[in-house]
Amino acid sequence: MAHRTGANSRRIVVGVTGNAKWWSPSWFCIRLAVWLAGGQARRISVKHLWPMAQIDALIVSGGDDIHPSLYGEEEVPKAHYDPARDALEQAHIAWALKHNLPMLGICRGTQLINVSLGGSLHQDIRAQRKLTSNRGTVLPRKMAALRANSSLACVLKASRLRINSLHHQAVDQLGTGVRIVARDLDGFVQGIEPEEGSLKWLGVQWHPEYLLYRPQHRRLFKWLVQQCRHQSPTG
Repeated sequence: MAHRTGANSRRIVVGVTGNAKWWSPSWFCIRLAVWLAGGQARRISVKHLWPMAQIDALIVSGGDDIHPSLYGEEEVPKAHYDPARDALEQAHIAWALKHNLPMLGICRGTQLINVSLGGSLHQDIRAQRKLTSNRGTVLPRKMAALRANSSLACVLKASRLRINSLHHQAVDQLGTGVRIVARDLDGFVQGIEPEEGSLKWLGVQWHPEYLLYRPQHRRLFKWLVQQCRHQSPTG
């Protein structure tokens, strides 16, 4: 693809999908994380359009619940859905998978990657928590255990990791070609990746963009940019 030509001599362009709100702390933090990793972030939402052919990598960020019709379930009362965003992000995920672009899912983004591959979600895990708190926090107050020899464990250089938590939904049934590579103390999925090693995507249930002061979490964004550097230009 032409947009990758000369990737080793310029900043990698990372598309970041998310909500369309003016005030979006997640977007600003991801933008900084990508810059620190050597890339440049381009915001993508229903109000911020950017050509898919002009991105080298993709981050699908967190936000509102995914519409349950996408995995065969009914709406729940008081839930916040954004079908237009669902459609936009599904199109970008499909593009990334088709063209094997490096991709990172964050929280909702991880869930949507799984759903896009045919998986499903727990719509509300709060009543199922036993050993972890339902209180949302951007601080690393929870623990995730990583699968040995997984790509995620290799990227983070860890077998256990302190994480934050802002979610009340979680991956349930896995999509095609998806494997679980991290869980929290209650057994809920905290990390997924492709079974096929040649595909280049990772999904984490926590928010690494709020933990940039910890080197392990910065490695996720560094990995994303480095995957683009390692690809051969196709001009």
